[in-house]
Parts: sequence; C-alpha cells; structure tokens
Amino acid sequence: MTDYDYSIDHKKRLSTVQDKMQELNLPVLLGSRLRTISYVGDVFCPWRSFIIIPQDKEPTIYTFVIDAERVRDDSWLDDVRGFGPLGGGHQIDVIADAVSEHLPTSGERRVGVEHGMSCYLPEGNLTAEEFRMLKTSLPGVEFVQSIDIIDELSMKKDRGTVNRFRKASDIVDIGHKAVLDQFEVGMTETEIAGIAEAAMRKAGSEWSWSFTAGNEIASGYRTSYPMGACTPATRRKTAPEEPLMVDLHAMFMLGLGDHSHNYLLSPVSERQRELADYFIETIIKVIDMYGPGMTPGKMADDMMDWAETKGIAQYLVPGFEHGIGVMGDEWRIGMNTGPMPYWTDPDHVYEPDQLLICAMQFMVPEDEAGFRYESPILITKSGCEVLAKTPLEVTEL
Repeated sequence: MTDYDYSIDHKKRLSTVQDKMQELNLPVLLGSRLRTISYVGDVFCPWRSFIIIPQDKEPTIYTFVIDAERVRDDSWLDDVRGFGPLGGGHQIDVIADAVSEHLPTSGERRVGVEHGMSCYLPEGNLTAEEFRMLKTSLPGVEFVQSIDIIDELSMKKDRGTVNRFRKASDIVDIGHKAVLDQFEVGMTETEIAGIAEAAMRKAGSEWSWSFTAGNEIASGYRTSYPMGACTPATRRKTAPEEPLMVDLHAMFMLGLGDHSHNYLLSPVSERQRELADYFIETIIKVIDMYGPGMTPGKMADDMMDWAETKGIAQYLVPGFEHGIGVMGDEWRIGMNTGPMPYWTDPDHVYEPDQLLICAMQFMVPEDEAGFRYESPILITKSGCEVLAKTPLEVTEL
C-alpha cells in the first residue's frame, strides 16, 4: 500500500488563524468544535474538549482528564491539560480562568467563541449552559461568533492533509476487497461490517469514524429506505435475489475515507440490472460535473433536470454531496453564508484543493432496491480526482 508525505506545517497553520484573530480584534479564541481542535491541534479529542488560542502564543488544549496524557502524546502541542470533578475545578471555571489570562485588564475585552447548529451530532458548538456559565464567570466580556475563522482556513487542503485522505481511501478499498473475498450469502449485515473493519484496522485505520454506527451495511428492502438511511448494520441475514449496500469508513491521521459499493445477490432480475445501469450512469454524470466553478446548487439543478429526462428523478436524493474535512468537519460545505443558517451554501463555488464527499442515493421502494455512492472528491485545476479506487460498478455475486 502506498505511503505518502503526511507532514503539515502546524506553526504556519496556527499563524494564519492568529492573523485572522488580529483582523477581528480577538485576543483569544475559545474553540469548542471538533473541527477546530482537529485543525489546529492535529489530534483526535473524542471527549468534551476545548482549545484556547491566544493571538500571540501557542494554544492550550483542555480535555477530560482521563484522556489528557494521550492527547498530549499525540498532538504537536505541548500544553494539554485535563479537567475533572476532583478538586472542585469545574471545567467551565478552568476554561474561564484560562481565557481571562489572555484578556486585557481594562478596555475592550473580546473572546471568539463557536456557536451554531448542525445535523452532525458531535459538532461541538458551545451549549447554552456552557455559554451561560462563561458569561457569569467572565463579566464585561464581549463574546464574538467566530466559526468562520476555521471554516474559511480549512476549506482548502494542503498536500499533507490531502495525502492523509488518500491513505484513508486506500484503506477503505482494502476493506471492500476483504468483503468481496469473504462474503457468503446468509451472512448478517453485522458480520459484513466486521470483515471490513478487521481488514481496515490491519491496514492502519484508527477508527470507522462515522457517528452513524461506523460501517453502514444494508441488505434487501433496507437499501431502499426513503432518503437512503440504512444505519446501523443489523443482524438481518443476506439472502438471494437481494441488493446489498456496503458503505465503509476509515480514519488515518484525522483524514477520512468513505466509500460505498453495491452488490446484487444472484439470481439477479432484469429489473434489478436496469436500475443498476441507471445508477451507474447517474454517478458517471455526477463525477463529470465536479470541477472549479461548479456550485452545489447548480449541480443539483442540472442533475435533477437530467434525471427527469431519464424518468428517474423520483428515485434520487436531490443533494449529491456533503462537506468533508479532518475529523469533526463532516457536514457543511463552504462558509455560513447561504439562505439557511448553518447549512451548506448552494452558491459555494468549488476551487482547486477543496475536498468534499460525493454522496448520492438511488432508491426504488416499490422494487425494494437501492444503491448508494459515496467517495471523497478532490477538486483539481481541470476537474476532480476520485480518491476511492474501488471500481464503479454494481457487482453481481
């Protein structure tokens, strides 16, 4: 399996964050989102965590005490501290004291914070109770919504980050090969998930990162759920004459791999083959559309117009992607500037070195059949690069 250059200039990345803070007159930024900690600290923090970024010093990560030593060992940052219930130190009291150390004693006292909402459950926005306690602990401080700092800077990926995504996709391809080699009709969805997970862990995956139960496996009628949901893998047994959808996830140094492959279990009907052909034709069309200058809204409009001419528009979810970044940056594409706050901006213009997930569902409930395609897509100067290399086909078994 290919090795790449995974290096990141952490101090350069931090300096760009601090430059943005200076533009906004923020002496300190209190990061609470997973994407912020991942982007700046380059470390996985699954427990409730915060990163305090001063304008002129290196940041400090605060995490639940049981994980602090591991985070310190994994991160490039030296200053990692744990909080816990012992000794009377409530986590918000600890955070408030640390923030106050970087504020002027008089005059304007501004702190950048991360508010918001998301379909992604562990986003990490400040909760109402956390915010209330911070305001009580830091009287006279102006709290400034600052999610745009990290969202803007993390939109384009440097070479080391892209290579981490490439490696994660390579690992997912290994998972798919393991499923293809070991699958037998009658296996349960959970068995299939386990085969893939074992192979990907052996290849170096740190986590099947999806918070929707890791590897997503659907068989039979479950592949045709409206809007394409199929999680988690269940104990349902696969059977002849059914479709099977295998959507795998791997994580490598916070880079995320995500790829779906679809099967038809013999004997396969002509109707199933017809639907599979429509699905593949649609995916080829979608991939060909990615490139600089395209927007999510235009892609959705053009694809649905095309699907209408084929008579399959009713089977498609009219959204062919979701955002992708390092761990914690899964959902929204682009900045928070669209017509619906905290959702993808349909007018976000793709540029080279942006990464996103092509995520398309094709569901036909009346035939109890459905297919899913997901893969990280790198926007290039002339089009796009599909990072997953598992062949684009519906495999008959």
